[in-house]
Amino acid sequence: MSLIAEIKVVPQSGKNEWVLDKSGKLKCYLKSPPERGLANKELIKILAQKLGVTQNAVELISGHTSRNKRVKIEGVASMEHLIALLGIERQQNIF
Repeated sequence: MSLIAEIKVVPQSGKNEWVLDKSGKLKCYLKSPPERGLANKELIKILAQKLGVTQNAVELISGHTSRNKRVKIEGVASMEHLIALLGIERQQNIF
């Protein structure tokens, strides 16, 4: 089982944090700059650590030079499962 997740990254933000933006898209703040693949490597490393998988189980399949990434993750069943493993709580709209 694997999941392809769309993740927007914010490189060189000075923090490591996972959030869901207002549209429900997964967003990752990275400390590394977007040069020489450093931000991509940090994204893979952080995902692997948070999910308890090897770095080989996380593959960047598109968006190598873009802030919008598509990542294939082995061992994760669904987006809800991924969000739970990352420790993100869904915001409920209160009107």
